Amino acid sequence: MSGLELGLPIETERLVLRPHRMDDLDDLARFHGDAEVVRYVPWPVRDREATEETLRVKLTQTELVAHGQWLVLAVELRATGRVIGEVLLKWASDGQGEVGFAFARDVQGQGYAAEAATAMLRLGFDDLGFHRIVAVVVEGNDPSARLLGRLGFRQEARFVDGAFFKGEWVTQLVFALLADEWRTP
Repeated sequence: MSGLELGLPIETERLVLRPHRMDDLDDLARFHGDAEVVRYVPWPVRDREATEETLRVKLTQTELVAHGQWLVLAVELRATGRVIGEVLLKWASDGQGEVGFAFARDVQGQGYAAEAATAMLRLGFDDLGFHRIVAVVVEGNDPSARLLGRLGFRQEARFVDGAFFKGEWVTQLVFALLADEWRTP
């Protein structure tokens, strides 16, 4: 494969998943700077300047042309235009992907992460033809682990002290979903 056709933006009932724009900065700074939101994600708490620097990188993460690349999309609330989170899909290797997500604290628990992640799974399995998609969660991130379970993922591995994360060793939980499982209700 020389590149994957993405068909962006992706619209769901309540959300638009789209490439980032510079005018997303205020919304991103709000949740990138929230220690509780970034507790289990690989980036540190960011001030506005660091968020702007990161946003400039995200502006380039709008396609999948090689293994190892991440597609990073803003999750915009259709009703207000506010960016409430981000979803990510990595083209890990032939037929394999990885999904990730982060959402502003004030919108958590309202089904937005499930709606956005479902759209990314549809993109990965139905549009891009992935055979397997994984998600890696730091143990203790129970809301994300529960969400993955609701989406049909099963926990396949638990790596004790599997990563040095934010200054300490953490246990990683690896979840996976196969295309056949995705298509079977």
